[in-house]
Amino acid sequence: MTNKSKVLALKYRPMVFDDLIGQDIIKETIINSIKDNKIPNAYLFTGIRGVGKTTTARIIAKALNCKNGIDNICKKNMCENCESISNSNHIDVLEMDAASKTGVDDVRDLIDFSRYGPTIARYKIFIIDEVHMLSKQAFNALLKTLEEPPQYQNGGGLKFIFATTEIKKIPVTVVSRCQRFDLSRVKTLELFNFIKKIKEKENGNITDESLRLIVKISEGSVRDALSLLDKAIISTDKNIPLDIKQAQKLFGYFDKSSLINLFELIFKGEEEKVLDQYRMIFNQGIEPKVFLNDFLEMLYYLKNINYLKIESTNFLLNDEEYNLIKNLANKIDNNLLVLFWQFSIKALQELEIVSNQNLALEMFLIRLLYLKNISSAEGKEEKISQNNNDNGKISFDTRKGNPKTASGAIEQIKNFSQEDITKKKDIEKKDLKEINIKSLDELINLCNIKKEIELKYELENNVNLVSFEKNRIEISFNENLSKDFVKNISTKLFDWTNERWIITLSKEKGESTKKETLKNFKSDKISNIKKTDIYKNFLKSFDDAELIDVEEIKNE
Repeated sequence: MTNKSKVLALKYRPMVFDDLIGQDIIKETIINSIKDNKIPNAYLFTGIRGVGKTTTARIIAKALNCKNGIDNICKKNMCENCESISNSNHIDVLEMDAASKTGVDDVRDLIDFSRYGPTIARYKIFIIDEVHMLSKQAFNALLKTLEEPPQYQNGGGLKFIFATTEIKKIPVTVVSRCQRFDLSRVKTLELFNFIKKIKEKENGNITDESLRLIVKISEGSVRDALSLLDKAIISTDKNIPLDIKQAQKLFGYFDKSSLINLFELIFKGEEEKVLDQYRMIFNQGIEPKVFLNDFLEMLYYLKNINYLKIESTNFLLNDEEYNLIKNLANKIDNNLLVLFWQFSIKALQELEIVSNQNLALEMFLIRLLYLKNISSAEGKEEKISQNNNDNGKISFDTRKGNPKTASGAIEQIKNFSQEDITKKKDIEKKDLKEINIKSLDELINLCNIKKEIELKYELENNVNLVSFEKNRIEISFNENLSKDFVKNISTKLFDWTNERWIITLSKEKGESTKKETLKNFKSDKISNIKKTDIYKNFLKSFDDAELIDVEEIKNE
């Protein structure tokens, strides 16, 4: 394959450390370790796709084996080692894809191969991509060699370089034997400047706004950005630049102004226009999940636009969109935006269980139109929005029988789940008698009355009381206490007393548990009884008898 026919992601793949973008600290650390001859036995690179994990591994292999040394790594006129490593056919640098070779036998072959020294290079290097795909047995087989790799007569050694996108799937025993580097997403401005230079080299006729869209879609991945740029260059006419509208159609993204218009219609309560606007967006070929994620993104900007500057918005907004959102945000109550966010997250989850996602999104938008005030913690309702005449706030107008009327009182239906919870609490409050708990004994007795046997057991056996005050209990505990105890007791106390209780865990030892107190009490009683003449005379008649328990008989 000639250089001209290569895709951009391969054609502009970094060959030396200077070519890498977005990983300056990692580059400096690796270069210094090689110069100081403090090279780890194994490198572990982790990060999202397309940030340079495998590329960095190859550059390290070159740096260790280049005949010109790390300060003069070959870039154009390559030495024998660098050229072979770049072409992935060096005899001493083995690249393995763990996704296709996951078994312990594959790793054993590697270990057997490692016994023999390098043929032409100084270091023998194993690069294992997607290393998290190895089996548990394969990882275990690697441990000894990772910790103590063989040393060769030429003064070199064996080095492992691992790359993964799923660091949590790698055993801790392996991670601890590696020098780990977390490759970050490439910053927006840096990635924009990078692909802009490549666009100019490839004579691409693409506007800066379209390049910003590519940067946004790529989410910090250089490979994704280059693949999208490749697609954009191929699809453009050399005489007509690829503008933002064409780029949105090409990459399946819609104009933010359409979404801003949709929001404005929602806040005005114009149901028919809302659905028409959404269907226009949907007919552009937008995936429901993409729409909802962009909807969430717009909610974020509406809530935080006053704290953001155009240059800090990651190229997601242009100047016109920024000003439109800012004007709209000043007319909307922040409480409503937070509520919309919660509904949008729920709608995103619902998409997984419905067969027709388009209809689900239409119903989601209708629900937003009919949102009701949520009761506050004190039981008082707060208004989500006000009439147009009140401080310029945009309000819903969804009066019964006329959802599009622009005047009159606002009548909105409640969110069903919140309404159910409110009704349930109202019923409980009616039946609730005033309960005043003044001591731990009273609390234990209440648990018994309420048939909360598990809580009663925990309080009697595993809790050491430090202090008991109104709405505040300070305790210490033993190792047998349930991890959910504090959560459960707090919830029950609130249900029983309709008041918030604070449960504090103390470093003080506190009183003995109720079980220990009872046990000590009985032990003292038995000890005292054994000292009496009655007990001693009893033993004269029954010398093998043993007092094991005492019980106080109350006269009624």
